[in-house]
Amino acid sequence: MTTFTASLGDRSLFPHLEARVYLNHGGISAPSVAVQAAMNEVLDDYARRGAGAFLRWHDQRARLKGKLGALIGVSGEDIALLPNTTRGVIDVALCFPWERGDRVIVFQGEFPANITPWQRAAATFGVELCFLPLDEWNRDVELGLASLSRELDRGARLVAVSAVQFQTGLRMPLHEITKRCHARGAQVFVDAVQACGSVPTDAGAALVDYLACGSHKWLMGLEGCGFLYAHPSRIGALRPNTAGWLSHEEGLRFLFEGPGHLRYDRPIKRSVDFLEGGNYNTAGLAGLEASLDLIQQLGVPAIHEHVNGYLDVLEAGLVARGFTSLRNPDVRYRSCTLGLLPPAGLSVVDLQRELGVRGVACALPDGVLRFTPHWPNNLSEIPFVLGSIDEIVAALPAA
Repeated sequence: MTTFTASLGDRSLFPHLEARVYLNHGGISAPSVAVQAAMNEVLDDYARRGAGAFLRWHDQRARLKGKLGALIGVSGEDIALLPNTTRGVIDVALCFPWERGDRVIVFQGEFPANITPWQRAAATFGVELCFLPLDEWNRDVELGLASLSRELDRGARLVAVSAVQFQTGLRMPLHEITKRCHARGAQVFVDAVQACGSVPTDAGAALVDYLACGSHKWLMGLEGCGFLYAHPSRIGALRPNTAGWLSHEEGLRFLFEGPGHLRYDRPIKRSVDFLEGGNYNTAGLAGLEASLDLIQQLGVPAIHEHVNGYLDVLEAGLVARGFTSLRNPDVRYRSCTLGLLPPAGLSVVDLQRELGVRGVACALPDGVLRFTPHWPNNLSEIPFVLGSIDEIVAALPAA
C-alpha cells in the first residue's frame, strides 16, 4: 500500500480539487488521494473476494478505534463507529436513563444536529428542554459560564454543547463546563464535529461523558462515517433502545460456526459498541483511517497553529475592509473558523456566490460569511482572496 506524506501548507495531495482556494473544511472537506486510495483498496478487495473480504475489514475497525481514541485522549475500547455525529447524538438522547421531569440544557444558536435529538427525547420521555443563549458566551466566556452555573443550580441531568460553535468558531471551555456540570450532578455531551482534527480535544482529561463526531469536516474523511465516545462509567446506565443485530454479544457466531448458533436471546453488549447495530460504511472507515494518519503525522496542535496563523492575516485584511469579525479576541477560545459579517449595504449571499465564481470556496451559515482553512491551505492564497473581495465589492450594487 502506498505511503502518503502530509506537509503544512501543501495541497499536492488534493490534485483534483477545483477551487483555487478551498476554505470550507468546516462544511465538507475534499478527500485527499490518500483517502481515495484507501477506499479503492476496499472496493478492489470486495470486488475480488466478495464476502471473503469481510473479516479483513472488520478487523480494521479495531485499529481505527485505537487511533480515534488517541486523537481525543481516551481508550479505543470506549468508541463506537457510527454513520455521523447526528447518529451519536440520537443514540445517547434515546438511550440515556431519563426520568420524567429531568432537565437537559442546550444552547440557542447551536447547529440543529445537537438540538433536534434532545427535543425528541424531551417529547418521548417527558424531559424539560432548557435553552441558554450563546450571545453571552460570544461577548465574554466568563459571563457564559456564570449563566450556565445559574441554570445548573436549578437542576439538570445533562448539558449538550458543541466543542466549537459552527458560526463564530468559539471554542468552548470544555474542562470548565464539565467541572461545573459534574459538581452539580449533570453529565456532558459534546458535539465535536467542528473540532476534531484541527483543534486539540482531550475528552479524557476534560472528563467528558459523551462525545460524537463525523468524519467529513476537519477529519477530512467522507460523509457517512463518524464515532461516539462514552465514558466507561456511563455505559451501564444506558438503555439499549436503539440496539440492532450486531449489538448482541457474539452476534456473528451463527454466520461462521455451523448450526445451532442462531439465537435471539444473546445479551446486549455492555460496551459502547452495542450502538454499532448493523453493517458499516467499510470503504468510508478505511478512508477515515487514511486521513487520520495524515493528521497524526502533522499533529493537531501544529495544524491549529498553522491555521490560526493563516486566519490572523485573513482576518486583519477583512477587518480593514469593513468586515466585522466574530472570532474571539482571546486565543484560548479560538478554533480554526473565521466567521464575519459584511459591511453595511453588502449582500453576504451575493458575496459568497461571487467568491465561488472566482474560485474561493467558503460557507454561509445563517448569514455569516465563514472561512475554514485546514492544513493544506497556504498563506500565499490570502492576497487572491482579498483581491477577489475587492473586485466583488466594487462590482456589486449597494443593497
